Amino acid sequence: MTIILLFFFGFIFSFIGSITPSMLNMTAIKVSLDNGRKAANNYALGVSIIVFIQVVIAVILTKYILNNPTIIETLEKFGIVIFSFLSYYFYRESKKGKVNINTEKLKKENAFLTGVILSVLNMFAVPFYSGTIVTLDLFKLFNYDFIPVMFFTLGSVIGTFYILFLYGKFAKIIQQKTGKLTKDINLVLSILTGFVAIFTLLKFVF
Repeated sequence: MTIILLFFFGFIFSFIGSITPSMLNMTAIKVSLDNGRKAANNYALGVSIIVFIQVVIAVILTKYILNNPTIIETLEKFGIVIFSFLSYYFYRESKKGKVNINTEKLKKENAFLTGVILSVLNMFAVPFYSGTIVTLDLFKLFNYDFIPVMFFTLGSVIGTFYILFLYGKFAKIIQQKTGKLTKDINLVLSILTGFVAIFTLLKFVF
């Protein structure tokens, strides 16, 4: 049951973490509009392969961090600041208008490579998954054994691929409604990250 839960958590956190309009999913829209759904799927595959590596790195780093209680407490305090900042950031982004999508053509044969490169350049991936793992570990919901880690990683990879697949599939609709989509999603993320910051702060107060 634990490995199924870890797969589910990996999928959900990865899906939600990638759902807000960003460099990766805006590029998925551009690839789909310029070169079609097949190219968009190749792009999503390229991104997802790198996500596999990033999640594994995050697990290794997190396991090392958790072996040092001083680092954990420091990270939790630091997390309050980070989540507070993210809450403000998403709230501010929710007030903005339509996100512009660059219409410059991408070569179809480079869609997969584009996904790989952009995913490598995504500096927030490893810290995001480390934060996810730390949160799950605090609630005794994470297992560092090989098989559970692989299920969590697989869930994360599929979650990332699926959200990019959806962005590619509904590219035209999303392009037309990006303004409202961005506002609604960022407002929800602002509330969620604000809640996490408050919850973490309450842990230290009580």
